[in-house]
Amino acid sequence: MAEFVLNQDVVTDASSVEVTLNADRPLPLGRHRFRLIVVDDAGNRSVPDEVVVIIADQSAPTAILNAPSVAAFGNSFTLDGSRSFDVGGGRIVSYTWTYLGPSLVIGPVTPINPVILDTPVTPVTPVGPG
Repeated sequence: MAEFVLNQDVVTDASSVEVTLNADRPLPLGRHRFRLIVVDDAGNRSVPDEVVVIIADQSAPTAILNAPSVAAFGNSFTLDGSRSFDVGGGRIVSYTWTYLGPSLVIGPVTPINPVILDTPVTPVTPVGPG
């Protein structure tokens, strides 16, 4: 059992840990990220792995929206709500889709599949009409 605090490491020697919550200190509804780094007996640290856990309402349905992380400019793509569910046993009968405009990224973004470059990237200097 462990009490997790935002951005504070919990170190254990066990390969699993319980995220200890209660009614007085729940995680809010929605998506929450957790990260794991493992260290071997020589002190070598792994690359971090992350998972998203959805905290679901026990009576209202939970929307889960899947979409491609990248879509080609000018091409159509599909939004998918088929993984949405109702823990209370109800059946999803309608889906309301809304475009909210361009996303503004605040803070660092951790890519799911980071790109590792073997050689340094040299910035390209734009060349004007000459």
